[in-house]
Amino acid sequence: MNLSGLLFREEPSPCGASLWGFVFRNDAFFVGAAMPRTIYLDYNATTPVDPRVLQAMLPYLQGEFGNASSNHRFGQSAQRALRIARRQVAELLNCRSGEIVFTGGGSEASNHAIKGTVARFPDPSHLVISAIEHPATMVPCEYLRSLGHEVTLIPVDGTGLVDPDDVRRPLRPNTRLVSVMHSNNEVGTIQPIREIARIGREASILVHTDVAQSLGKLPIDAEDLGVDLMTVAGHKLYAPKGVGVLYVRRGVQLVSLIHGASHENGLRAGTENVPYVVGLGRACEIAQYDFPESEAKLRQLRERLHSRLREGLDDRIVLNGHPEKRLPNTLNLGFLGRLGSELLASLPDLAASTGAACHDGKVTESPILKAMGVRSEAIHGAVRLSVGRFTTEAEIDEAAEMLIGAVS
Repeated sequence: MNLSGLLFREEPSPCGASLWGFVFRNDAFFVGAAMPRTIYLDYNATTPVDPRVLQAMLPYLQGEFGNASSNHRFGQSAQRALRIARRQVAELLNCRSGEIVFTGGGSEASNHAIKGTVARFPDPSHLVISAIEHPATMVPCEYLRSLGHEVTLIPVDGTGLVDPDDVRRPLRPNTRLVSVMHSNNEVGTIQPIREIARIGREASILVHTDVAQSLGKLPIDAEDLGVDLMTVAGHKLYAPKGVGVLYVRRGVQLVSLIHGASHENGLRAGTENVPYVVGLGRACEIAQYDFPESEAKLRQLRERLHSRLREGLDDRIVLNGHPEKRLPNTLNLGFLGRLGSELLASLPDLAASTGAACHDGKVTESPILKAMGVRSEAIHGAVRLSVGRFTTEAEIDEAAEMLIGAVS
């Protein structure tokens, strides 16, 4: 089957729905499903699989099905595919191929970084993390706390920024790991990871950062950042869900979480998920090729959306997060006087995320916005709008009109 002309296309359908599918160059083949036309502005939650990524994966879901541990032709083909994907990821991160450990996703990678570090020491450890970490970091640390380890939460300012001096102060002889995410998933604030890594290096303490939201939107250079451990999630990068990477700087020792055979240099047992790893490698190659044009496009779309909403709503919205040091695609706004979840519920043709939800008459607030000291009215009305590779200017304008109309 020749997929050289694979691309996305939208076709009209009855009842206001659309058909989305893949079209070959000769226009002779189409696969799709009817769905309402929805403007997708939730790229921080997950990204669609890029058609070019799917094209790279398909051979390894069909004829090239070998186990990379086998020595025959099928296994050797899988081995080559893994080597290529490892190199593609390493080139995007500017690191060595041997420092790439493929995982089942970002959560596994962060769990391995945290638990795999602490497990090396017989005595209780001390960990330092920011107060706005993703649950994939926060919850494993809480679990370790329940086992007798100590965890210090570093505060952030009103824009979500960590002060490196606040990282330095609580360090002690048994501090084993500092973990601060590169950029926040809700407000997009970018942390001073280079300075934090320098503090860890001076104290001989490992530093881990989660770059899941940043990779592909910002340049991520492992050598320049100076971190020891780094988390990557494929589904934030137009690869499938269920594949990720843990970058382990050469010389860093970790205890394996999954025991078995000696896959991934003995750090992660289990037959490699070759199709998904190939997809992640291709996604990294595309991200490297598209940058910096893609960053400029994302920033332009985000600013267009923010400008339209400011024009229409003026002082009825406030920005949550840093005005400059944030992801180029992320816009977190507090719609004052509204509950974000109710606002989005009134707009079924707009897909976005909210910072607060109402259950049984009680409003659940975002812990990240609370840690930033955002006032309750802005937390309750918080909506995260995140643009991506396939977002168009027409969608931005339509989404702005929808939000303005719903608020007004």
